[in-house]
This record gives sequence, structure tokens and C-alpha cells, in this order.
Amino acid sequence: MWDYTKYYFAPMVQILAILGFYWGGHYTWIAIGAFPAIAILDALLPLDQAERKMKSHFWAYLPVWMATLLLPVMYFVFAWSVGNNDLTGLQMAAGVMGLAWLSVVPGVPATHELYHSRGRLARFVGRYGQVAFLDCMRMEVHVVGHHRDVGTAEDIDTAERGLNLYRFVARSVAESVRWELRLDADNLEKRGYGRYSIRHSLWRALLAIVVFQAVIYALGGWTAVGLCLTSMVIARFWVEAFNYYQHFGQVRVVGAPIEKRHVWNHYGTLSRLYAFEITNHADHHLNSYIPYYKLVPDREAIIMPSIIVCFLSGFIPSLWYNAIIKPALKRWDNEYASPAERRLAREQNRQAGWEDWFDDQDGRAKQPDAPVFARG
Repeated sequence: MWDYTKYYFAPMVQILAILGFYWGGHYTWIAIGAFPAIAILDALLPLDQAERKMKSHFWAYLPVWMATLLLPVMYFVFAWSVGNNDLTGLQMAAGVMGLAWLSVVPGVPATHELYHSRGRLARFVGRYGQVAFLDCMRMEVHVVGHHRDVGTAEDIDTAERGLNLYRFVARSVAESVRWELRLDADNLEKRGYGRYSIRHSLWRALLAIVVFQAVIYALGGWTAVGLCLTSMVIARFWVEAFNYYQHFGQVRVVGAPIEKRHVWNHYGTLSRLYAFEITNHADHHLNSYIPYYKLVPDREAIIMPSIIVCFLSGFIPSLWYNAIIKPALKRWDNEYASPAERRLAREQNRQAGWEDWFDDQDGRAKQPDAPVFARG
């Protein structure tokens, strides 16, 4: 029972944020205040590499559905608060940042879990729940593109070595939109329809945004629309920022099998719960239909710090490179990569101006110096 109960942590945080928006005043800080609280606890608590003992799909998915459906509720209550409570500029700013943060986590993991489901209703709700971060077309590109191309130069969600967070986010937002538009247009053309006919998912995505903002306007007026839209834009960029840490620097030969090693896992006690195991997703790349509660932590993987610690460090590229990702990649190249992958890794290191931590030019690797992260 405890394994089921603890995943209600995510909707619980959302409900507290909603109450804070409803009460107004300084309570609007609850949403953004959850971020440092969770970050600190996740970094201090011991890692959680336990396998879950959950059998009931219904009870396991109930908090996922709650977290997804609470996304628009958060926006609507904040919009009402803007229109009815006498919020200061600082309190409105806190609400904007809190909405953005909660749209990304638990918003992204919850909607991601639903649109990877086999059920049509779950996929529909997962797709349009992403209106909270302006990305209702992401489902196909993620499922078809990322899950096929992960670790290769073709994957827009895999950051190559030397690419800092800021450049990656700007590129990824632009590239994901381009791929989303083209993928659906190509499919329509193959079926004999116009590339941007009314059947294109772009028009449904825009309709979802218009309807969403119309409700916000009805609740809080134009000020609420502006504030909520600002949250959605910020969230959209933060979504790509989180992608940055999941596969950074890893390489895979195009066409080669995807293996558990082609992903970074983060086993923070709270982040596993709060993000519905999206930080424990090696198995997810082997079979994208596996529900979150059946994902088994890879105990042979390189142990990474809390995903929130990684997220914060990325804003200072030198800190991210030198304290976290270079030591991890050195181990990955020397202990996990195939000979062909080591050649790709060496070339990326060269292009990034990084160290060449291989002792042979034929792909054989030396054993790394005192590893920073221990095996699980």
C-alpha cells in the first residue's frame, strides 16, 4: 500500500499550490516555495534504488491522472486569484514562476506517462494536458523521433558534448516545433491530404491554447491571460532544459540497438515520486509501453546526483561540465561504450575542446582514474 500512497506526493504539492492561489496574498508563494524545499530534501535524502511492488494499474495510475487534470485547475485558480484577490506585483511574479515550475514537474512526467499509454483517452488527455507548456504536438515527435534516435546526432533531445544549456534549449525549442510541423505534414501528404489542411494537429493545438486562454480571461481578465501565458512560455523552455540532462553527451551508432546504458538515471528519493519515475527510465527506452511503476532501477548504471541538482548546475556550464558530467562521461566512455561509440565520443570531445581520456586510438579505453560516482 505504501508504494501506491507515496506517489500522491505530486498531486498533494499541486493541491497546496492551488489552495495558496485561492487564498491569495503571501500564500501564492507556496507553489514556487515547493521547488527549493523539494530540491534540498531530494539532495539530502539517501538514493532510492528499490523496485516497486505495485500490481494494480488503476491505483498506480490514479495519481498520474490527478496530476495531469490538476494542471489546468492550477492555472484557472491562479487566474481567478488575479482577478479577485489584491495581489502585489511580487506575489503575481511568484505565482507565475510557481505555475511554470509545476507545469514542468509533475506536469511533464504525468502527461508523458499518459501519452505513452495504449488507451485512446489517456493519450488524448496526455496530449492536451501539455497545453500547460504550449506543446500539444509533442507526442508523435517524442514517441517516433526521440525513442528511435536517442543518443544519435538525429535526436533533438540528445545534447552533444560541449553544448551548454542555453544554446541547447534555444535550439531544441525551434527544432522540436519544426519536427512537429513536418512530421504531421508528411503523414497527411502520404494519405492524400494537404500538408497543412485542417487535419493537421497544429490547428487543434492552437484551438486548445485559445480555449484555455479564453477560460483564463473569463476568470481573471487580460492581466491573468498575460501572466498565465508568461508561465506557459517559461515552462516550455524549462521542459527542454530537463531534456538536456537525461542523455547529455551519450552516443550511439545510428541503427545500433538501444540499451539501458543510453540514458542517465537519477534515483533521488523525492524526484522518483514527484516525477513518476521519469528519472528512472532506462527500461522505458527498451519498451515505451512499460508503465512507470514497473520500471526497474538499473543497479549497474553510473549513479548521477539528484536531477534537481543537475538542473541547477546546468545554469553554470563550467560547474555542470567539471563537477558532474565530465567524470560521468569518462566512466561511461571507458566502461560502458562500445568501440564504435568510443570513436564517436572521442570525436565529440575533440570538437568540444575537451580532454581525450582514451589511451589508444583504436577504440580501446584505459581504466578511469578514481571515479566520482560509484556503481549502485
